[in-house]
Formats: sequence, C-alpha cells, structure tokens
Amino acid sequence: MMLAFWFRIPFWQRVLGAMLLGIGLGVVFGEKATVLQPLGTLFINAIRMLVVPLVFFALITSITSLGDTLKMKRLAVKTVGLFLLTAMIASLIGLTVGSLMDFSTITELTTTEVRERDIPPVATVLTNLIPTNPVAALASGNVLQIIVFAVLVGIAINVVGEKAEPMKKVMEAGAEIMYQITRMVLQLTPIGVLGLMAWVVGSFGLETLLPLGKFILAIYIACFIHIIFTYGGMVRLFGGMSPLAFFKAILPAQLVAFSSASSFGTLPVTHKVVTEDLKVSKNYASFVLPLGATINMDGCGGIYPAIAAIFIAHLYGIPLDATSYLLIAITATLASLGTAGVPGSAMVMLTVTLSVVGLPLEGIAFIAAVDRIIDMMRTATNVTGDTMVARVVARSEGLIESEQSSPEPATAS
Repeated sequence: MMLAFWFRIPFWQRVLGAMLLGIGLGVVFGEKATVLQPLGTLFINAIRMLVVPLVFFALITSITSLGDTLKMKRLAVKTVGLFLLTAMIASLIGLTVGSLMDFSTITELTTTEVRERDIPPVATVLTNLIPTNPVAALASGNVLQIIVFAVLVGIAINVVGEKAEPMKKVMEAGAEIMYQITRMVLQLTPIGVLGLMAWVVGSFGLETLLPLGKFILAIYIACFIHIIFTYGGMVRLFGGMSPLAFFKAILPAQLVAFSSASSFGTLPVTHKVVTEDLKVSKNYASFVLPLGATINMDGCGGIYPAIAAIFIAHLYGIPLDATSYLLIAITATLASLGTAGVPGSAMVMLTVTLSVVGLPLEGIAFIAAVDRIIDMMRTATNVTGDTMVARVVARSEGLIESEQSSPEPATAS
C-alpha cells in the first residue's frame, strides 16, 4: 500500500519533497543530520555504475539504427551532421552563459573525494582520445575513449552488414537492458537527494542553496538564445521560412514538450506539425523525429551539462581553465548524441561531463532537486531542434511537399 501510494506521486514531486525534507532535517538537527550522508553515497555510486555501459550501448545503438531506418546515406549524414553542429553550438552557448553568471556562494563545499586535477595540454587530450586498450578504457571508466570506441564499433557494424546482425541485436538488447536499469536507479533519486541535502545543509548551512535560482535562470536564458538565434537563424537561412512563421507552426509541439518534459511523449504532436505545417515529407519525418527524440539533445546534452559543470565548479571552489572548457564542450556535444531516450537520463549524461573534467558528483544533488523545472525547458529546446532539422534537411533534399512537382523519390539503398 505504501509503495503504491509512493509511486502515484509524480517523480518530480518526490524529488522536490525529498529536497525540502533534507533541508529541514539539516536545519533542525545540524551536524547530526550528516548521519544520512550514506544514502547520498548510495545514489552517487548507483549513478556511476550506469555511466560506462549506458554510454557504450546507447551510442552504438544510435549509430546502427541509421543503417536500417532509412536507406539514404546522404540524408542520414546531413541529419546527424546537423544534430552535431547544433549540439556544439548549444554547448558553447551554455559555456558562455554559465561563465557570465555569478554562481559564487558564501560557503564553498568540500568534496568527499579529492581528485588531483592535472590537466594535460590540448594535444595530449586529442591523442588520448584513441584507446590503446578498449577493455582498459571500459574498466577504468575513461569516458572519452569509450565514446570514440563505441562510435567506431557502431560504424563497423553498419559496414559489415548482415554478418554483424547478431552483434547488432546484442547491442540493442544491451541498450534496452541499460535503459531499464537506468529507470530503476533513478527511482533512488529522492533517497539520494534527501541524504545529500541533509548532509550539506547540516554541515554548511542554508547559504549553500542560494545560487540555485541563478542556475535555473542561466539554463532558461541559454535555451532561449539557442532557440531564437540558432534554430531561428537556420530556418531563415536554409529552411525557406521566416522564424516567426516557423515558431508559430511548431508552438503546439513546444507547449506539449514543455508541459510533459518528454520528447517521446511529444512525438505525435511533433509529427503532425512537421508534416502538416512545415510540409515535410512523411517518409523523412518518420525517420528524423524518432531519431531526434533519441539522439538530438541540445538542451539535455549540450546546454545543461555545460552550465551545470560551471555551477558545480563554483559550488566547490574548483577553478576551470581553457582546457577544462574545451573538454566540457566536446563531452557535452557527444553526450547530446548518447543521451538515452528515457526520463531523467540527462542526469546520467551530466555524470559523464563531470567525470571527464574531474568535478565532484555530489553536486548532482543540487541540480536533481530542481530538475523538473529545468527539464521542461530542456525538452522544449530538444523538440524545437528536431523540427528545425526536419525542415532544413528536407528542403535541401527536395522533400518539402509544397515544393515537389513530382511524387516523392523512392528511398535508395
């Protein structure tokens, strides 16, 4: 009965309630509340457990899905290429806005795990992207090397074709298993947030929570900039539409995305506005929109981890240099393609970015507490990006219904 009642409460309300309860316990009991810290440690360890297999299987599956979904290689390359371009722009916007915001707090937190941050030169970072031993990279959790290796495996599976079909199915099964484990682990979020917030407030006081409002504001500002200037500019330059007409056409999809915080849940509305109002071919829309809902995550994987990394660095008083910013931009861009299409997985991808730069994962508790408010804007940004890519690529390939003088070309193998 208690479990049934618990799971009837919306997830974001459970997390928010846990945050408030943790703060209350920290205020009332002070240092005695730090006895709850192991609950937070349990959650952080569970999140860490997910990162390597989730990134590995999700990236490979995203790449291999291109081989069967549509037999038009040029169209696939354009689509994924535009996803990558906007993801890089999103991460740069996130870094810029995050750098300009003042996230400073009166009390700096102290990480329970002190890491030696020996940042290598850029050339060394680039050469170290290729793992000399992929198994060692997986075992040690070297995320950048794992991403590179996963991309190569995915491409190789597509090139080999039928002989690699068994491996492709294994990767797809692995991805589905990891998605399910992710859903299970994320149910621990309220418990982890309760333990970490009680520990933080009990140890350092309420003043550590003041920058949260600025963090939310930074996310919204960066998303609005990306939507208006990046997406709006590309639609005007390459989509053959005025930004005003474009945003008016996709407004229903944006509203559903904002209220539901689910790219997949918005798919029916997104498909309707893309095919009926943006006049994109149904064949292409059926390809780009599900793919975009899976791997095009400018809000979740581009803007969010970039700003969150800067925010957490400020909380713990850890300075970030130019190489750190470069690593954040690269990792955030690649993470936007590897973000799994399940609610809450942006938190897992944030773990990837923090791990690469060497920032403490305990800071995730602050962001998880307001994740629902942030996720609404992140999802609206993601869905807007999907519709923009659909219009721009479709127009470049003559797949806009109103511009076709002949029937749609058949898909080529």
